[in-house]
Amino acid sequence: MPTFAAVDIGSNSVRLKIARLQAGRLRALHEDREVTRLGEGVFSTGFLTPESMADTVRVLRRFHRTTQQIVADSVRVLATSALRDARNSQAFVEWVRSATGWRAEIVSGVEEARLIHLGLVSDPRIDRSPTLMIDLGGGSCELTVSQGGHIRDAVSLPLGAVRLSNEFLRHDPARKGELKRLRSFVTREVNRVVNRIGGAKVRNVIATSGTAAALAAVAAHMHRGRNRQRAVVSRAEMSRISKRLARLPIAERRKIQGIGPRRAEIIVAGAAVYHELLEKLRLKAFRYSPLGLRDGILSQMAADYDRTTRSGRQLESERWESILKAVEHYHIDRKHALDVRESAMQLFTGLRSLHKLPPEYREWLSAAAMLYEVGDYVNRNGHHRHTHYIISNSEILGYTPQQRRIIAAIARYLGKSRPTVEEGPMKAVESSDRAEVQKAIVLLRLARALNLGRSRAVEKVRIQLRPAEVKLTLVPRRRMGVDLESWAIEKDSAYFREVFGRELSTAVS
Repeated sequence: MPTFAAVDIGSNSVRLKIARLQAGRLRALHEDREVTRLGEGVFSTGFLTPESMADTVRVLRRFHRTTQQIVADSVRVLATSALRDARNSQAFVEWVRSATGWRAEIVSGVEEARLIHLGLVSDPRIDRSPTLMIDLGGGSCELTVSQGGHIRDAVSLPLGAVRLSNEFLRHDPARKGELKRLRSFVTREVNRVVNRIGGAKVRNVIATSGTAAALAAVAAHMHRGRNRQRAVVSRAEMSRISKRLARLPIAERRKIQGIGPRRAEIIVAGAAVYHELLEKLRLKAFRYSPLGLRDGILSQMAADYDRTTRSGRQLESERWESILKAVEHYHIDRKHALDVRESAMQLFTGLRSLHKLPPEYREWLSAAAMLYEVGDYVNRNGHHRHTHYIISNSEILGYTPQQRRIIAAIARYLGKSRPTVEEGPMKAVESSDRAEVQKAIVLLRLARALNLGRSRAVEKVRIQLRPAEVKLTLVPRRRMGVDLESWAIEKDSAYFREVFGRELSTAVS
């Protein structure tokens, strides 16, 4: 029963959630949260302030002690909008690492949206009709269209409550001119996605994060009385709430049950965004959900641990869909990519006792086989270098930055060059993975060699493992020769011997 911990370093607050995987389901053990306003300086100066960094690191030290007390088997730390924008984000990442030993990952807006989606669809009450998921944080607003448990579209807008408050609202209460400029900016950003989101014919709207929780609490107070709980906010209610909050000074906003003293400082901007989203997208209402990014992080950790879980199947589906979208976007020969992938999977299975790679390398090898030609999209000259850059930096959803670097390194060395520790692609991979990456590179080189003619000349491969030799017997399709494929495999025999310590020979059946 592994125990996982997820840390969400947001622009407004830092959150911790710890859960244990039991019988294929995650059971929450502990949650913690504190407002540190990490993004407060970023959105006006471009830099994280020393004070906000120090406050956040202080909270992370507390979280670290908690994970040790509960004995979390694995901890994943993600940072979002503030660190995406900050010019001194690396200094903060190093501070976190020195204080806690944790390596914070700075995720893109689209990957953030994917993880929020993964956390929300873990709730079995989410139906299969088109659903818009809204997560409005301190620095950005993630919009995700989901249908049948799959992401149909995702976009990140610079409409975070802290960002907007710092940029537009300078007085208490806000002046009419400030509110007008705020609404004009929000309208401009929302108009960018009206056609995309509107075309999805959304039936349900689910909102997450602290701003949505506060607005739902205000709606409950206004609509049903102080002691009644209500999670749904209609468009008409949202309009009234937005106007009312904009008129009140912060001291009065703090008195409203459900908002809280720190949330009161940014709730006007957050309410303006929700009001505009409901109006422009012609949405009837939104329903608040307490699930969010941290739940998506935990679901991904559980999926990586056990692929038989619901989140495991969801993750596999999301990764494969993302790979296929990349194949289409970069105009890769899909038929050839699938042939190389099939050969790579056959070699991975047939040579398992020799390479002894961890199970997750099967999926990474599969992804590299599908994407190794993406560099041709940029330029045929130097396409292997382009391949590494694209895979390392593109939005191939569902993979961590380190996993993308591994996939990129596997796909990089299919030409004349061979990897060395001193080179950038291998230096970017954790030292503990470099030997395994070398083995995966050899497998992909052989898979490519088996399909070099792009004619599917090799119908199947028989693999024989001997104490000092590995023999590949190529079975050609009827009336087809495999001379080119045999030649290509023989060219890699020296590299095979260097990595695996055995001779590689070929025969034709």
